[in-house]
Amino acid sequence: MDPRRVHTALGLLADRRWRTLGELVRETGAPRRSVESLLAGLSLERAGDRFRLTPEQGGEIVDLLSTGYRPLEPADPVGHLLPEYAAVVERMAGLIERAPGARHVLDHVSATPETVVRRALLLAARFWLPGTRLLCVGDHDLTSLAVGLVHPGVQTTVVDVDERILAYIDECAAELGLDVRTRWADLRLGLPASAVAYADLAVTDPPYTPEGVGLFVARAVQGLRDQGRGRVLLAYGASDRTPMLALKVQQSLQDLNLVNEAVYPDFNRYFGAEAIGSRADLYILRPTGKSLPAADARADRFATAIYTQGPQAVEARAAADASPDVADLDPDVLVGDWPKQVLPQVPRVRLTTWLAKPYAARVRRAAVALPPGLEAALVRVLLATRAEHVRVFLPDPPGDLADETAVLKGLYELTRHGSTAEAVRTRPDDADQVGRIVRAIQDRAHGKVANVWRDALIDAHPGLTKRQARSIVADAAPWAMDATLLDLPLHRLRALPATVRTSLDLVTTPS
Repeated sequence: MDPRRVHTALGLLADRRWRTLGELVRETGAPRRSVESLLAGLSLERAGDRFRLTPEQGGEIVDLLSTGYRPLEPADPVGHLLPEYAAVVERMAGLIERAPGARHVLDHVSATPETVVRRALLLAARFWLPGTRLLCVGDHDLTSLAVGLVHPGVQTTVVDVDERILAYIDECAAELGLDVRTRWADLRLGLPASAVAYADLAVTDPPYTPEGVGLFVARAVQGLRDQGRGRVLLAYGASDRTPMLALKVQQSLQDLNLVNEAVYPDFNRYFGAEAIGSRADLYILRPTGKSLPAADARADRFATAIYTQGPQAVEARAAADASPDVADLDPDVLVGDWPKQVLPQVPRVRLTTWLAKPYAARVRRAAVALPPGLEAALVRVLLATRAEHVRVFLPDPPGDLADETAVLKGLYELTRHGSTAEAVRTRPDDADQVGRIVRAIQDRAHGKVANVWRDALIDAHPGLTKRQARSIVADAAPWAMDATLLDLPLHRLRALPATVRTSLDLVTTPS
């Protein structure tokens, strides 16, 4: 009852051109296993990884299709607009080609340049975009850049866990003059504060598991500033051989009380993802009055394994291995998921809570358990901690901690012992004006960077007004205006001392 893709494959094979399996999957949208099953029943000539029908079989297929059913290709909702944007497609092709490589542990598969441009065109075909804010919940596909090129009036924020992608998007947006900003987040730990209730529209192409789709869409809902008018655009694909998986994903969307306002089959095309025919549908989801409460309630439930491969598959491993080394620390608080028998008298705080707001009580020593797959949160956990001594237990021995040491220079001395990272808070250097301002920002990591920076500038130059100081910060670091330090990507944190120096130079430079 669903023969269209198989018939399309037969029609392509009838011309007896040499093809590879991957090419046939991409041209038809049929899952790889379906194409393999079809080929197993045909007579083929082979040359390396290429194949074609034998003359006899090819003639039979031509005769069959000439007298039988030939599939029709449904119309693309915005495909007719692509010729007008050929230059944008070409520009996106170059940007995608130069982008950081895919990470299989994050289920990365790149969309084609035509796909991301068509996403941008569909936004304008369905929604009023002047003055609109867009939230990209993950953006390995660089949809943010395509939207910026097609619709310069749209302000876009990208939230992603991959530091390489965030740095690349910032670099490209600066070169192209696009209104795109980036924020770091592991969505299992929450949406960045500056992205909550921020957007009119949200776009996401999440890991294609029920947990991944549920979590990313829940965060997208939390990112909408008007639940009655906002929309979430979701790219999701499943093989027609696995309907139960698709059903579980749809149930996770139903649990969020979302309306399927539209579904465009095969809208998204990919380089790879042959298991789903290198294609995915595009859903337009409309929140109801019950969607945000459901997203708030269910987001933490999805904070488990969300990818199809990688270390997240072992997230259930407990932090009990760390218990022999924690008693000597005598911590004032345990952060993360700790076994009940470990120091039961010590207060406990969830990681999500620790990152969301400052801890109310004074902490001299803290012990933190990071589960597998959340190692990238180490810098943010330490920034969120105002303790004199922090011991972080990791699932595996940490690397050289070079990135962490560079970002936290002047705040912590970092060392590693087996699978733990030790962080001892340092005394600020009062003689270093740049260091004092950086330290003030680091000490208030939950506060808005621009506000803390402004106040520190005024402390350094008492003659400045708040308006003048804020204007200087905006000139030196426009990317910091609505963010907390915990939201900023690693490349922004590395550049903070140099940018602070720039802001001090602006104080003394005549306008």
